[in-house]
Amino acid sequence: MMSIRHTLLVAALISLAACGRKPAAAPTAATVVLVGPEAVTVTELSMLSTGPALSGTLVAERTAAIRAEVNGQVMAVLHEPGDRVGAGEALARIDDRAIVDAWLGARSGVTQAELAADIAKRELERAMKLSAVGAIADRDTENARRANLASQAQFEDAKARLAQAQKQKDATVVKAPYAGVVAERTVNAGDIVAPGAPLFTVVDPATMRLEANIPASQLGAVRRGAPVTFSVTGYPDRRFTGTISHIAPSADATTRQVRVIARIPNAGSGLVAGLFAEGRVSSMVREALTAPLAAVDLRGIRPVVARLKGGKVERVEVTLGARDDATERVEITAGVARGDTLLVGAALGITPGTPLKVSVPSDTAKR
Repeated sequence: MMSIRHTLLVAALISLAACGRKPAAAPTAATVVLVGPEAVTVTELSMLSTGPALSGTLVAERTAAIRAEVNGQVMAVLHEPGDRVGAGEALARIDDRAIVDAWLGARSGVTQAELAADIAKRELERAMKLSAVGAIADRDTENARRANLASQAQFEDAKARLAQAQKQKDATVVKAPYAGVVAERTVNAGDIVAPGAPLFTVVDPATMRLEANIPASQLGAVRRGAPVTFSVTGYPDRRFTGTISHIAPSADATTRQVRVIARIPNAGSGLVAGLFAEGRVSSMVREALTAPLAAVDLRGIRPVVARLKGGKVERVEVTLGARDDATERVEITAGVARGDTLLVGAALGITPGTPLKVSVPSDTAKR
C-alpha cells in the first residue's frame, strides 16, 4: 500500500515540475540582406586597354597667320571670325590704285622691250647674212650681236618687273590660303597697313593635333601610330581618338617629360583649338576577364572580392592583371570565373556567410 502511494507521489511531483517549465524557443532563420542592383556586378570578357597617361592642348593641324604684303588702305573686310571660307576666297581688299598704275607701266615696258628685242634680233640676222658674203665688216656684225644681247636682257628684265607688279596687284586682294574657318580678324576697313601687318588667322578644323607630354619612364610603351583616347574640357561625356604621329627625340631636362603629338580627325569640327585634353596612349589592347575596380578590396595583403554564391556572401582572394583607368576596370586572372556575381562599393563590407538577395526595381517587377 505504501509502495503504491509512493509511486503516485513521485508521478505527481514530476507532473508539477513539467508544468512549471517554459517551452523551448524554436530556431529562427538568419536575416536576409536586401541590396539594390547597383550594388552588384557580373564578371565578363571585355576589351582591356592599357598605356601611359598624357595631357596637353589641342591645336589646329594647319593655322595660317595672314599678313599684308603691300602698303595701302583697307577698302573692305569681307569676312568675320567664325566664317567658313574656301581656298582662294577673298577676305579683304586693299586700295590698289597706285599699284595698278605701276602694273600698267610695267606692262607697257614689256611691250616696248619686246619690240626692241625683236628689232635687235632681226638686225643681227641681217648682219650675219651680209657678213657671210663679205658685205659688211666683222666689227658691224659684232656690234649687232651685242645690241641683240642687250635688248634680250632688257626684255627679260621688263618681264620680271611686270611679274613683280602683277604680284603686288594680286596682293591687294587678301585671300584664304586653304579652306577653313576665320579664327581672328585684326584689321578694319579704313586701316592703313604696311607689309607684315597682321590681318587674319585662318585655321583648318578638319584635322586637329594634341600636343601632350608623357613620363619619360613610360616612353617604351609609346610608338608612332599607337591609338590615343582622351577627353576634352567642354565635352565631359565624350571620348575622342587619334594616333601618335610624332615623338620628341629627347625629354625635358626639368620635368623629365617627353613631348608627343597625336593627329586627331575632326570631320564634324566639334573640337576647337586651345582646349585642354587628358587621356592615354593605348599601347596594349586585348580581351580579358574583367570587373569594375569598385568590386575589388585592395586594403589587405592580397586583393579580395565579395562573391554572391548560393544566395550567400563569400570572400574570395583574386589575382589581378592589367588595369584600364579609362573604363575603371581591372583584369582578374584567377579566383573567379566569367559570369560570377560580385558586390560593389559599400556592399563589400557585408559579412561573409550573410544571406543576400538582390531587389528588382518596382517598374521592372510590374512588367
